[in-house]
Formats: sequence, structure tokens, C-alpha cells
Amino acid sequence: MARLALPVFLVLCLSLLHFSSSRPSRTKKAVSARQPGAAEEDDVKSQFERLWQEVNSLKEMQALQTVCLRGIKAHRKCYLTIEEPKHYHDANEDCIAQGGTLATPRDLMENNELRDYAKRSAPGSKDFWIGVADIVKESQYVDVNSLPVSFFNWDRSKKQPTGTKRESCVALSVAAQGKWYDEVCRSLKNYICEYVIP
Repeated sequence: MARLALPVFLVLCLSLLHFSSSRPSRTKKAVSARQPGAAEEDDVKSQFERLWQEVNSLKEMQALQTVCLRGIKAHRKCYLTIEEPKHYHDANEDCIAQGGTLATPRDLMENNELRDYAKRSAPGSKDFWIGVADIVKESQYVDVNSLPVSFFNWDRSKKQPTGTKRESCVALSVAAQGKWYDEVCRSLKNYICEYVIP
């Protein structure tokens, strides 16, 4: 796809140049009212900017398709496990840099799919950061976009969440069948990114 993008872009640019040079010239009266060639130049610039935006959009779609091929696709999202332990905030920044956010399961089905995917894709890992935290206000859990979370999958056998102020970030435990626990945000963990499919 990447090899195809550059030739397509070049063909589009050449057609624009051909189109702008093959247009009939305007009468002297109309041209004298404006600077010679200014309108055509503006038109070509705006067409070039539109093409550039389309090329960037295609690049984003290609990147998303690559993520979907490496991860899984479910619930109109793509998920990708990252096996490079990071602090919670660094993990989220990495997901954002790749065009996503930390994954936030919205129901039990989505949570179980994330658990199963994490188990398959990173068999040696047992805990993953997800996009849930109560950093701003204790016991008010929000996602990475600061929206309230309504689905929880706490590990009640371990009295989760423990509710201490130090443990403000949430991890999904594959070892505990996808149950969640709160953890110190500075702990190093693998993580799961999610990417919304447009």
C-alpha cells in the first residue's frame, strides 16, 4: 500500500498541473482586474492542499489497518497488546502517539475478548494497563478521556479496589480471568491500546 501511495500522489499532482495549464485563458478585461495568474495559482494551491489532506488520511487508514492486522478487531475498535513494560502515563502516551488510547472495556464481553486476546498475544504476561483510573478524585473512576466509567470488573476475591490514594490506575489481570485491580501508576506493566475504527 505504501508503494502505491507515492505513484498515486504523483499522478494526481501531474493531472492537476495538466488540468490547470489546459484551461482556456480568460479575457484581457477579466485578467486586468486581478493579478495575472493569481487565481489559477490559488486554485492549484487549494487543490494541492486537498490532495495532501487525502494522502495523509490514506496514511492514517493504512496505519490503522496495520494495527488491526497485528492485533484484533472487535466492537468497532482494533486492539493491540504492547509487550514493553511502562508506567501507566507513559503507556497511555505511547498509545496516543500511535493514534489510539489505552483500552477501556465497556462491558463484560469486551473485557473477556481483551483478556483472551492478551492471553494469546502475550502468553508470558499476566497484567496489562487499561484506560481506567481515579487519579483526579478517589473512587471516581474515569477513562483516559475523563469520561465516567460505568462497567467495572473488580477482583472482589482480593477486595479490589483497595481504595488507597497511591493506587489510582487500573490493570487487567489475565491470571485472575480478566478481573481488575488498582495499582500504583508508577508500576511497570505491559498494556493494551485501542484504536477506534472510523
